[in-house]
Amino acid sequence: MSVNLAVVGATGAVGRIVLEQLALRKLPINRLKLLASQRSVGKEVRFADETLKVQLLEPDAFQGIDIVVASTPDEVSAEFASWATDAGAVVVDESGYWRMDPKVPLVIPEVNPEAIHDHQGIIASPNCSTTQMVVALAALHRHCPVRRVVVSTYQATSGAGLAGNEELYDSTRSALTGKTHPAKTFQYPIAFNLIPQIGSEKEAGYTSEEMKMVYETRKIMGDDDIVVCPTCVRVPVTIGHSESILVETADPISVDKARELFAAAPGVTLVDDLDNKQYPMPQDCEGKDDVFVGRVRKDLSSPNGLAFWCVSDNLRKGAATNAVQIAELLIQKLAAASS
Repeated sequence: MSVNLAVVGATGAVGRIVLEQLALRKLPINRLKLLASQRSVGKEVRFADETLKVQLLEPDAFQGIDIVVASTPDEVSAEFASWATDAGAVVVDESGYWRMDPKVPLVIPEVNPEAIHDHQGIIASPNCSTTQMVVALAALHRHCPVRRVVVSTYQATSGAGLAGNEELYDSTRSALTGKTHPAKTFQYPIAFNLIPQIGSEKEAGYTSEEMKMVYETRKIMGDDDIVVCPTCVRVPVTIGHSESILVETADPISVDKARELFAAAPGVTLVDDLDNKQYPMPQDCEGKDDVFVGRVRKDLSSPNGLAFWCVSDNLRKGAATNAVQIAELLIQKLAAASS
């Protein structure tokens, strides 16, 4: 069956990739509507072999729409989601606003696809840093329960949107000429620098980005006993989040078994050959949809521990691709219901 689908935030960095994914994955779309704020209304956007005009995001914009894929700031999602659900559409939302709402499923299709059946009009897509980590952890968790995770992230500037990358470029040009570019998007100049703060201060000295990884991981994996200790760092890379992950499981998992599990897991690509300098790096993962895992090794401090390195394109699997995959699940559900 074909559906009428709207993309909210169609002109943003993630929205553009959503459109690419919709075309690439050949979703059965009868009518596609592009919605954005007033400043983008009238812009022309290419989709497959069509040119579509962006329309205004307003209450009447969702009449006749079946599925909405949205990439907007939290406050925008909080306002428009009810417009869409009142019109009978299902919203796949990439903002952080709905993720921890107990009535809203938080979905990664490779991990908990069954959760979409519990939606009440809104399905949330997780934070980018959480998504790639949980895709990798799920490969182990299905074999032996995960009990503890210590993760350090190295997150690209595109995680802060187009303005993040622009600030990296401007900051780098200034640094190369001996000048200091004033930081606007980030707390400090990002060129040739690392900033160990992403998000605002939350509980016990952790940031909002770090606490997302704690709470979202438990919700997606359906296990409140999993403990997560995160440190999130902004790095001068444009696309591709990297994560150093130490995981403890209920029983020991050998390195060979872990590699076997990663290699067989949906959405995971194993690149792990240290002797030949083969491991995931952001420059190799950009533009790809999988989560890449390498440097798999035993934790020297715990018999039940494993350490590994994880990289993924934060604009794709961390955002656009995951949302489009959820839309695919919804279409499959609608098709099954109508058959």
